[in-house]
Amino acid sequence: MMRKLLLALGTALLFAPLVDATTAHAQATRTWVSGVGDDVNPCSRTAPCKTFAGAISKTAAGGEINVIDQGAYGAVTITKSITISAKGVTAGVLASATNGVIVNVGANDKVILDGLDINGAPPTVPGLNGVRMIGQGRLTIRNCMIQNFSVSGVDLQGTGNARVFIMDSFITNTTIGFNIKGNGVANIGNLDNVVLDLHATAAVKIDGPSTLVMSRSVLNGSGAGIQNLNGGAVISYGNNLIRNGGAPTQTLSLQ
Repeated sequence: MMRKLLLALGTALLFAPLVDATTAHAQATRTWVSGVGDDVNPCSRTAPCKTFAGAISKTAAGGEINVIDQGAYGAVTITKSITISAKGVTAGVLASATNGVIVNVGANDKVILDGLDINGAPPTVPGLNGVRMIGQGRLTIRNCMIQNFSVSGVDLQGTGNARVFIMDSFITNTTIGFNIKGNGVANIGNLDNVVLDLHATAAVKIDGPSTLVMSRSVLNGSGAGIQNLNGGAVISYGNNLIRNGGAPTQTLSLQ
């Protein structure tokens, strides 16, 4: 009996390091993607993954996915706090007939998308939304290019006071550049140093009881600058430019 117990204990000790290593690889704090990577890799710096979808399952909540070199990294759905960061390289997300990035997180979660090129081309089968926020929490989009989507560049459909901050970015050639939907809750959209250009219906559409806060931004060449429905609040800090094909749909309040 004692011999069997010792044998079982020895076997458990033998395989324990392997289990720990697998767990560490599955939930690393920092992971990496490369245009020449492979999603069977652990997404380490020396063995990067190929796509954001492949890397996110191996990245711990609150962790970061870093882009090593330029490439096409594919659409991704985010369900936890995470940062996807590309510095000095083109991190492409091509999303024909689908959404580029879906964010569906909890109230305390924070997601950052930094330096992405999100494209809904080709025009024959364009993508739906560049970035779609359908949960709660906070989403920051910075240094991004979002273009060629049939619905919205950024679609905020939060279910519990969600916040989307867009900064230092360019959004062009969609139906609605930034769609802020109320859904019975006070979602908040923020624009800081953002250009929204050539949107068929409106550069920004806001539905109450949500709020748009904007500064240093340009809303240009669209059907309307801002479509304001059901009493949505618009706060402009007076240093924005709105110049569009359609007539103004509201008077901006200054604060």
